[in-house]
Amino acid sequence: MDVPNDIFTEPENVDPDTLANLGPLRHFAGIWEGKRGVDVNPKADGPETRNYYERVEMQPIDPQANGPQLFYGLRYHLHINTPEEDITFHDQVGYWLYEPATGLILQTLAIPRGQIAIAAGHAAPDARKLSVRAERGQTEYGICSTAFLEAAFRTDSYQLDVEFHADESWSYVSDTMLMVLGRDEPFRHRDHNRLVKVAEADLNPWAKIVRDGTAKAIA
Repeated sequence: MDVPNDIFTEPENVDPDTLANLGPLRHFAGIWEGKRGVDVNPKADGPETRNYYERVEMQPIDPQANGPQLFYGLRYHLHINTPEEDITFHDQVGYWLYEPATGLILQTLAIPRGQIAIAAGHAAPDARKLSVRAERGQTEYGICSTAFLEAAFRTDSYQLDVEFHADESWSYVSDTMLMVLGRDEPFRHRDHNRLVKVAEADLNPWAKIVRDGTAKAIA
């Protein structure tokens, strides 16, 4: 990427309304549920297929600047269960970020088994599909795991492909390529689901301040 000579000065006249500046990520804003998830994961006796249902909450955050670089984004929490049990099957938190100046999209993710990643892609503001990817060993958009996971279930790559549908639902396919200890070939750990909105997103904090200040001025 091109880095400007001035790496300290932040943009002026930043729009406080995150929801209006998310590009394609605006389709994510809100609270979502999906009941048709399918997970294919590695087990000692071979691949296991599990059905799952999930709930994802994505709420806007205030604009974030790295000097001249400006992101608008959503903070998310993803929680997954299976029909067979009530305990957590998967839990994940992170951010979806969009850089309007370049079309850069980032997904940061963290799971409570000692793994984090930053996946990246690009998309036009009106895109109905997007894809982000992270690869092990990359210093920009990479994957970091515990020593156990690195040795036993090494994650070589992660890719998430998303499609936004006309009925305002969205679906995804997640492919994680694993090298399982004792196996000769990589294993494709795949998840897919379709989600529908159950609640609208809130405003980000700065947008609330502007809204409430305008309301007070009118009153």
